[in-house]
Formats: sequence, structure tokens, C-alpha cells
Amino acid sequence: MRDRRVTAIAGVAILAATLVGASVELQALRDRMYPPRALDEESLYIQSGPMLRRLTVAYNALAADVYWIRAIQYYGDAKRQLAALAGVPDPPPMLAAATSDAYALLYPLLDLTTSLDPRFNIAYRFGAVFLAEPYPSGPGRPDLAVTLLEKGLRERPDKWEYMEDIGFVHYWYDHDYRAAADWFGKASQVPGAPWWLRSLAATTLAQGGDRQSSRVIWEAIRQSSEIDWLRQDAERRLLQLQALDQLDALQRTLDDYARRAGAPAADWSAIVRARVYPGTPVDPTGTPYMMRDGRVTLAQSSRLWPLPEEPRAVDSRPPS
Repeated sequence: MRDRRVTAIAGVAILAATLVGASVELQALRDRMYPPRALDEESLYIQSGPMLRRLTVAYNALAADVYWIRAIQYYGDAKRQLAALAGVPDPPPMLAAATSDAYALLYPLLDLTTSLDPRFNIAYRFGAVFLAEPYPSGPGRPDLAVTLLEKGLRERPDKWEYMEDIGFVHYWYDHDYRAAADWFGKASQVPGAPWWLRSLAATTLAQGGDRQSSRVIWEAIRQSSEIDWLRQDAERRLLQLQALDQLDALQRTLDDYARRAGAPAADWSAIVRARVYPGTPVDPTGTPYMMRDGRVTLAQSSRLWPLPEEPRAVDSRPPS
């Protein structure tokens, strides 16, 4: 009798797992055929992570995967909507207002995801980048990015990668080099952390405001990341820094031309005719730079656009 009962329970468990798997496949098929509408406030009527975790019980990990997918979709949809709006010269007030809080549900979705699965590594690291990205590529909320990563650290205090990521957010988005150096230093003290974190902390504190320091950070991330997307993003950031160097050099050349000619060049054809350059200069991706009235900029069609804000020089004064 006991063996039959155990067999029956096992059969029910297998059937339940099969039905759950089938429902996930069905939902994926439905999403492909009928793309989901953008999330609104009503779609997050349960905003308490602990409550949702109690409701999903044995399926916490599955529910976390679902919320993570929805977070990615939500972020991508908002980014596409804002990119489309950028092409409208004078958007209607209603449309502009609708996109002003385009990323409002991003953090709640990430918070729910990581509450359902507190060890969801990718959700913390990718989510922090999504949150910190400046508008319109993201909500421009490095503070929420740090909050999310600190939540991960409470679950895994030995996760030096989260400390490195917090330092990265402070460095790149807040331009707070003292805070960045502090977090890099904390990460370097975790057993098993890579050797370069300690030197990175010192470099950040001493040189915080220059591009070479940025290269050190991005190169370190590129070499250490186990996530392909993050490694590719670091490679893109390195190309952006190269583009910034090129823009500086090009602008100096254009300024020299304007002084000699008595007026700025109207476009690249004048520069080519003067044999300053053999052709239109291109950025590291091969996209031609834009130039108008002697000012050179990155083309919006380049995959390096928009370029990051230039870090300001680090404050060398001792802390008060």
C-alpha cells in the first residue's frame, strides 16, 4: 500500500512538473505570436516580494524566471518607445508625458525577481546596468542600481563581483571616485577576489578623472566577466573611449583649419579639398563622424551613440 501511495505521489509530481513546463512553452509561443503589451501599474498588483514568494512556494525559481523575462521585455519596450519618440520633432504633450516615466516599473520588477530567487546572479548584475544607464537608454537611476546590488550582497556577502559592480556604478554613472575606490578596495579583500582589484582601487582614487583610468576599469571588466553580454558591453565602452580621443584630435585639427582659413569648415568636403584628411573620418565602428560649421560629433547612427559623459577631474583634496 505504501509503495503504491509513493508511486501515485511521484506520478502526480511528474504530471504537475510536465504541466508547468507545458504552460511555460505555451506562454512562450503565445508571446511570440501575440507580443505582450507594455506593463502598467495594474500588472504589478502584487509588489511585495515576500508575499509573492509565499504564494509561489515551490515554484519560486520558475516565477523568478518569468519576472526576469518580463523585466527584460519591459526594459526593451521602453527603450524602443523612447528611441521612436526621439525621431519625432515636436511630440504631442500626451505622448511626451507617457514616456517621461517609461522605466517606472523596472526596479519593482527586478526587486520581485530577486526576492523570488535571492541568488539570481544575472538579475542583479544585468539589472544594475539597466537601472544605471542614463536616459533615454535607461532610467538614469544609479542609486537604485546600488540598492539592487546591495540587496544581492545581503544574500551573498562574499560576492566580490557585486562590490566591483557597485564601484563601477559609482565610477561611471555617479563620477564619485572616492566611493568607487572604496568599493573596489572592499572587493579586493574578499577571499578569491582577483589581484587587480587592489591596484584598480588605488588607480581610481589617484587618477579618477581621466580616460586612462576608465580604460583600466573597462579592460578589467572585459577580462574578468563570465557574462558574454557584460564583456561585450565593456568592449563597446572601450571603443567609446577611443572615439572620444579621436573626437578631441579631430576638433583640434578643425580649429587649426578655421584659424588658417579665417572661417570654420562647413562640412567634410571642404576639409578633404584642403587635403587635411584624405576622406571623411570614421569612428572605431566605421561610421563616418558628423561635422557641421567646424564642430565634429558622433553620428547617431553609430552603435557607439550616445557617448558617455566625460568624467570630471577627481577632487584631490583630503576628505573633510
